[in-house]
Amino acid sequence: MLSRIDLRGRTLGTAELRRTLPRGAADVDSFVDTVRPVVEAIREHGASAALDYGEKFDRVRPTSVRVPAEVITEAGETLDPDVRAALVEAIRRARIVHSAQRRSDTVTEVAAGGFVTEKWVPVERVGLYVPGGKAVYPSSVIMNVVPAQVAGVGSLVVASPPQADSGGWPHPTILGACALLGVDEVWAVGGAQAVALLAHGGEDTDGRELEPVDIVTGPGNVYVTAAKRLCRSVVGIDSEAGPTEIAVLADHTADPIHIAYDLISQAEHDPNAASVLVTDSEQLADAVAREVEARYTVTLNADRVREALEGPQSGIVLVDGIDAGLRVVDAYAAEHLEVQTRDSAADAARVRNAGAIFVGAYSPVPLGDYAAGSNHVLPTSGTARHSSGLSVQTFLRGIHVIDYDRAALKEIAPTVVALADAERLPAHGEAVRARFEDLTTEEEEQ
Repeated sequence: MLSRIDLRGRTLGTAELRRTLPRGAADVDSFVDTVRPVVEAIREHGASAALDYGEKFDRVRPTSVRVPAEVITEAGETLDPDVRAALVEAIRRARIVHSAQRRSDTVTEVAAGGFVTEKWVPVERVGLYVPGGKAVYPSSVIMNVVPAQVAGVGSLVVASPPQADSGGWPHPTILGACALLGVDEVWAVGGAQAVALLAHGGEDTDGRELEPVDIVTGPGNVYVTAAKRLCRSVVGIDSEAGPTEIAVLADHTADPIHIAYDLISQAEHDPNAASVLVTDSEQLADAVAREVEARYTVTLNADRVREALEGPQSGIVLVDGIDAGLRVVDAYAAEHLEVQTRDSAADAARVRNAGAIFVGAYSPVPLGDYAAGSNHVLPTSGTARHSSGLSVQTFLRGIHVIDYDRAALKEIAPTVVALADAERLPAHGEAVRARFEDLTTEEEEQ
C-alpha cells in the first residue's frame, strides 16, 4: 500500500531531495479561475450572492447569513455532556499556552533622548473559517478563536457551512463550541463564498450590515485556499493551506503499531492527506507497512484512508541513519512531524523545519489536534520552511513608535543627511536641516 523510496547510499542536494520525496500536487492555480466569479459576484452583490452560491454548493439556503443568538445558545445548552467536558478542557489548555505567547511592548533607548518603541496592536476585526465538509471540526473553532481572543481583537466572526439537517445553520457542535467560547457572531456560509463575504462584507436578509474583516484565518479545501489567494489584497490571511500531512522520523526502537495508527489517523482527514515514514530501519519499515495494511480497514473512513495512503503524497523513505533522516525531514518540512527515536528529545531539538514537532511515543499528532494546548492550524506543503502556525502573533501587528527629542535629532542629523545625499534624495536631508535653521545666537553658542 505505502510506496517506498530508498535513499540509502545516496547523497542528494536539497533541490533534488525536495523533488524526490512524496508530495501531493496541490495546484491552487488551477482552481483560481473557477473561484474568481464567486469572489467577484460577492464583491458586487454581497450576501445575496453568497447565499445563492451556498444553495448551489451546499444544497441549503439559510434564512439569514447571521445565525440567530438563540440558536447558538441552544446549541451550547444541548451539547453532549462528554463533548462539552472535552471542549472545556481543550479550551482551558489552549488558553494556558496561547496566553503565554502574548508579546509585550518593547522600549529601546537608542541614544540620549531618542527612543524606539515596538508596540503590539491587535487586528480590529477577524474572520475565522471553520470547515464542515467530510467531518465536523469544533476543535478548529478553539484553535482559531482562542488566540484571537488572547490577542485582544476588537471583534470576531466565525463562518461555517450551513447544514441541511441542522435547520440550515452550521453543525450544532460547531455552534456549541462557539457558545462555550462566548462567540456571538456566526455566519452560516462556507467555502469560497465565505472567504469572499468575510473580505467584502454585505447586507444580511434582515437589512443588518455584515461588516467585513481585516484578516481571514482557518483551514479549508482548495476552493477556500483559492479564495484566500484572490482576496489577500483586500484582507490579510494566515496561510494558503494545502492537504494535511504527517511525517514520522523513527528508528528501530519505535513501535510499528503506534506509527501505523498515527499514519492512518492523518490519512482519514482527506484522500489527499499525506502520511510519510522516514526511517533507517528496514525492519521497522516492513513492520509498519504490515500493520497499516492490517489495521486501516477497521476504521470508519477506510476508503478515504486507502486512497490517501496509496497516493503519491504518502510513502516510506529509507535512509542511512538518523542524521540523514533529519536532513530528509528538514527538506520535507512537514506540517506535523513526529520524532520516535532512541533519543527523541535530542533529535527533535535538531529539527529546523516543521509546523509542529511531536516528541516521543506519547506525543502523537491527535494530541495536538485536540488537547495538547498547542495550535493545529499549521503550514503545509513545505511552507514550514518559512512560515509559522496560527498563534496570538497572527492577530497582532507590530508598530514602531519613534520618539526623539531635539538634542537627539541634532546629534544624528549628519548621518541622516549623508545617507539622503548618497541616495540622491536631498529633500530628506533638508527636512532634518530645517529644524535647526532658526537657532538663536545663544543656542548656537551653547
